[in-house]
Amino acid sequence: MGGTADCETHFSTFVNQSQDRRAAQTCSKMLSSHWLTSRSPSGRTGVWIQVLHIRGKRCHYSSPAAARLFQLPSAPSFTISLRTVDNITVMIKLRPGILPICRIRVKHAIGFELKIKPGENVTFTFTCSTPEKYFIMEIQKNIDCVSGPCPYGDVHLYPPGLPRLNRTFIWDVKASTKAGLELKFSTPWLRQIEPGETCPDFVSYNINSCIDKATVNIGTFCRNGSVSRVKLLGGVVMSLHLPWDSPLTTSGFNIANRASIKRLCIIESILKGESSITLMSPNYPLGFPEDELMTWQFVIPPNMRASVFFHNYSLSNCERKEERVEYYLPGSFSNPEVFKLSDSQPANIAGSFNLSLQGCDQDAQNPGILRLLFQVVVQHPQVDENVTHLVDLSKEWNMTVTIHFEGWPNRVPLMSEPICLICKDPRTCDRVLTLVSGAIYKISFLCKDLSRLRITAEKGISCVDLRWCERKTYSLLVPKVITQLPIRLHKFIWKLSAPDLINVEITSPSLKLQQHLPEQRCNTSYSYSIVSATPETELNVGVFCPGGSIEKIQMRNNITISLKTYGKGFLNDSDHQDLKMSFVPHIKDESTFTVSPDPKAKVYLQTPNWPYGLPPYVSISWYVVVPGKQVARLGFSKDRMGIMCETGRAYVNIKEETLGAEEIVRREDELLPKPRNMYHDFWVNVSNCKPVDKTQLTLQFWVSLADKQIDLGVILAVVAGVGVLVAIGLTVCCVKKKKKKSQNPMVGVYNANVNTQVPGKKGLFTKGRKNNESHVYAVIDDAMVYGHLLKESNGTVTPEVDVYRPFDGPVGSLPPSPPPFSFRKDIKHSPNNEEPPPLTDTDHDTYTFAHQKSGQTEDNGDINEKNNGDTTTFLMENKEQDGLAE
Repeated sequence: MGGTADCETHFSTFVNQSQDRRAAQTCSKMLSSHWLTSRSPSGRTGVWIQVLHIRGKRCHYSSPAAARLFQLPSAPSFTISLRTVDNITVMIKLRPGILPICRIRVKHAIGFELKIKPGENVTFTFTCSTPEKYFIMEIQKNIDCVSGPCPYGDVHLYPPGLPRLNRTFIWDVKASTKAGLELKFSTPWLRQIEPGETCPDFVSYNINSCIDKATVNIGTFCRNGSVSRVKLLGGVVMSLHLPWDSPLTTSGFNIANRASIKRLCIIESILKGESSITLMSPNYPLGFPEDELMTWQFVIPPNMRASVFFHNYSLSNCERKEERVEYYLPGSFSNPEVFKLSDSQPANIAGSFNLSLQGCDQDAQNPGILRLLFQVVVQHPQVDENVTHLVDLSKEWNMTVTIHFEGWPNRVPLMSEPICLICKDPRTCDRVLTLVSGAIYKISFLCKDLSRLRITAEKGISCVDLRWCERKTYSLLVPKVITQLPIRLHKFIWKLSAPDLINVEITSPSLKLQQHLPEQRCNTSYSYSIVSATPETELNVGVFCPGGSIEKIQMRNNITISLKTYGKGFLNDSDHQDLKMSFVPHIKDESTFTVSPDPKAKVYLQTPNWPYGLPPYVSISWYVVVPGKQVARLGFSKDRMGIMCETGRAYVNIKEETLGAEEIVRREDELLPKPRNMYHDFWVNVSNCKPVDKTQLTLQFWVSLADKQIDLGVILAVVAGVGVLVAIGLTVCCVKKKKKKSQNPMVGVYNANVNTQVPGKKGLFTKGRKNNESHVYAVIDDAMVYGHLLKESNGTVTPEVDVYRPFDGPVGSLPPSPPPFSFRKDIKHSPNNEEPPPLTDTDHDTYTFAHQKSGQTEDNGDINEKNNGDTTTFLMENKEQDGLAE
């Protein structure tokens, strides 16, 4: 009756008719009628009026008046006419997941689907203006190449005049397995995509192989690629998916007949210029058919090089045969070359080649899955393709060198990225190459930009017995064999391991180390990251760089030191590395730092594991060296430790290395010491407790040096003291000279009854010790004359004379010992007498001396023996006579 009711359009239509008039909002597949209540412009409430009802699957007006009320403008109509000989079926149906709002109208009937069979001619319209939102269309053509002739040649998009809907053309070709079908694509050829991936223009091809009743998905492809032909065994189901607005009017391929290919399929790919393609095994990511064989043919320009990389694969459980890949390579004398899927695949291939995938007989109970995703990269041969670099690791021990792309191993490069290959022989190239110590390698590079490559090396050093490695010093240097390569070093890792009672000491004798902190950032071309690890915990000691104040670090447990470079400056700085390592006996702290502060700058130091805090019960110490003419200033960056202990106590201990120095101790609940001066070398120790949750011990302190300031009062006092001493010395000298001029010199008194020979061995004397007087000795030393010190009450001075005191004890057979060295005098001997042998340490007796009292006379003759009476005293008897003797 002049059109159909579009319920969506008339949802807001108001009806203000007589009570006998009926109206409705929509037709529905699920309801027999719908109702609409509305309010007229005058405010009267309309009545429920039934307009439409459903008969079967079509929607009809209830009356001519209702049809006139909801009459719409005429929609465009479509006519599809199919010939019987074309064997084409057209199906229009709702898109999955879409509400059934729009309908298809054929004459006076409205429906949701429309199927047009071969030989039919149908005219239809849609009940909405945007049918592409709600409907899709499939056009399927069945081609039987078994019972009749096969329509080889170009494939056309038929029939013409189709509505603008998302449409899929399907060609179902049945063929004998004794023959092969070839799908040849016109340029720009095809590119295989992974399942779930979408083509940029939404135009895609899907190829399925049909053998008997089994269907194998060869793959899904987009336009603009390198796949030029696909050869299949038996039948094929080819699908072309076009969006509703696609201008494409041709299928872009043709079908040809070929002889049997004796395998599942052959995919030909033509690569021009530098390019990269990704291909997958049939049914990917599901399993490749059991015991099947397929081949990829790659056409490579003669001036290019190709490399193959397997990115994702899995193996099935084979009962018989073995899954493998086979290559037919140009110039190879061993074709086919067989590789496992786990092997490094051929690279730097000069010319076209074939790659085949062979399955196996799988275990029926647990077949597993054979699948493969791989990449073929085509490059220009590099200028230095034939340039090899010698990497001699024959003298290295326990070391690996990995050359890799930037970002490895955390980042996987996109397959579209330019590729850099490292080759250890002409056919073995990869994006990542690992070299091990003990061998010599000749490597080359297939890469336009070597700056995209990096080197990561690792070396292990261990100590089992301290007796063998305690005195040995290891230089932690990057070997020249690495720095001479044209690749930038990213990281060099030393892993140091030792038993529990052996620790590691790191020193930097000349450069010293600086701890990287916000207050003192490292601006060098490299840095060291040091980590101390046990099976239970890991302590990040910190990040350090050369040019600081830390001379030495002692650490417990196994240590990992990672040298990381920044920029290209390391190549020049690598010649000046001086980091050394040795194994030392056990230390009590987790780490101990020896610091010699820079006099020109403030040194900042902080606890390890920043900012996460020290682990529970860990103790760290710093030994700070203070030069003798300077004073150190020590201060903390905050007032408190900032933690609460659940178990135990946290302490900060400070103590100078000097006798009687007072130790400063602070707990976690006390204020930290204020900045203070330290005049000697000192220790700073931080010991952690077990903190309560969400509190961590992080502590930072600083040290600066300044010259010692000497007090002016002290200087004046010292000068005055020196002046007094000089005056006293001059006075004593003057008095001494004056007294000597006024006194007679002291003379030695000769005793004729005494044997004057030098005491010696017993064999030198003609008589026994009891019968001679060899032990009698008398001398007056003029050095003992200090008359001015022996003044008597009358002012006269009478020097005393040393005389011998008789020995009343028993006389032995050994000679007396000589006087102390301070009292010895040189003795002149007659030239006719032979010098006696030197005295031995055992030939000692005690000598005594006496001082001459006033009134005693002396001359050049013998000394009167009567003067040796009561004037004799022992040498060490009292302090007063000791002073006189001196």
